[in-house]
Amino acid sequence: MSMHPKVKDLMTHAVRSCSIHDAAITPASLMWEHDCGMVPVIDDDGRLAGVVTDRDICMAAYLQGRPLADIPIASFMAPHVATCRPDDEVVWAEHLMSLRQVHRLPVVDGCGKLVGVLSLGDLARMAPRLTTHRHLGDLGDDLLLTMAAISQPRTH
Repeated sequence: MSMHPKVKDLMTHAVRSCSIHDAAITPASLMWEHDCGMVPVIDDDGRLAGVVTDRDICMAAYLQGRPLADIPIASFMAPHVATCRPDDEVVWAEHLMSLRQVHRLPVVDGCGKLVGVLSLGDLARMAPRLTTHRHLGDLGDDLLLTMAAISQPRTH
């Protein structure tokens, strides 16, 4: 591992996604089948259009009072999503996660196409291995700071 780990070294490569034309039942099914809490939404050109979280689905069902099969993703997805690139340094991605208070960052290429997801879990799994290299600094502290920032209540 290099002195400054890159997002591509830690991210999850095999990411399930859904179409912007799907209904809420599609990401809900993907989340259940693949034990994940966020599904990227892809537009007709294959670019990231937004994301849907398990909380988004629950709130859409509650607020719209309709079956998930009748709720279009476009009506509740988060369209303005913080992203990172595969060659970004992990410390930058951690900073972005802290700033935006998110547990996951979609990873996109130069054309905006989804190539992976970096999650807080990815960072946590890699922290013990990375901190064994003294020249990397204390990434464990960085991870704790990121977790603390993400866990702060959001102001509305």
